[in-house]
Amino acid sequence: MRSALAARIAYYREMGIQDFYRRPVPEAMRDLFAAEEKPTGTEAAPAAPVQPESAMTNPIARDHAAALRAIRADLGDCRRCPLHAMGRKQIVFGTGNVDAELMFVGEAPGADEDQQGEPFVGRAGQLLNNMIAAMGLKREQVYIANVIKCRPPGNRTPLPEECAICSPFLTRQIETIGPRVIVTLGAVAAKTLLGVNESMSALRGRWYQFRDIALAVTYHPAYLLRNPAAKKDTWQDLQMVMKRMGLKRN
Repeated sequence: MRSALAARIAYYREMGIQDFYRRPVPEAMRDLFAAEEKPTGTEAAPAAPVQPESAMTNPIARDHAAALRAIRADLGDCRRCPLHAMGRKQIVFGTGNVDAELMFVGEAPGADEDQQGEPFVGRAGQLLNNMIAAMGLKREQVYIANVIKCRPPGNRTPLPEECAICSPFLTRQIETIGPRVIVTLGAVAAKTLLGVNESMSALRGRWYQFRDIALAVTYHPAYLLRNPAAKKDTWQDLQMVMKRMGLKRN
């Protein structure tokens, strides 16, 4: 318990937080940005996302769900680019609240996602879950998708031509859901949606528009696992989003 507390305090100090106060800690904040170390092959598959009750009773949400099913049907057993023949197990379409106000967009599925058919379910997914919780939200309240729907071999960076072929399906997902804010995770997602070729340091920290939707850029959770020092910048990006959306930490 003491070692866990000491590690947590050290983490907050790395983020630039120096002052601490004794008060009850909400459960959602206890694992802020904490990605558990688990031996390969021992991660349990997460439960299927539960749609909020509003998604079952709201006719707009029902329309969105039907439209997303139609997009998925159009995608089919996609063979539009060479990735279908490079070892992918299945297409990873997207998951979450079909009427979400906040949407996260990553670059491509990894091995865990390819196995389970859902985006962000491995260690990077655990970290993304904690980022969402730190914003005062739950994973099932947001929508999560990738630019590329098939795992590139060896988890390599998607090629520009692969992004060009697959991104129209992402655009249709965004237009269907109609979020207030999009957060791109990593350079591939940011460059694809914004149509630019800038570095992450140049793209972060300001607002953009994607088809009249506010868009913010931050680091990919997988990058944060390799470069923990960037968590401080990421938290600043998320706070910018929280302010825009009127979100408050519990």
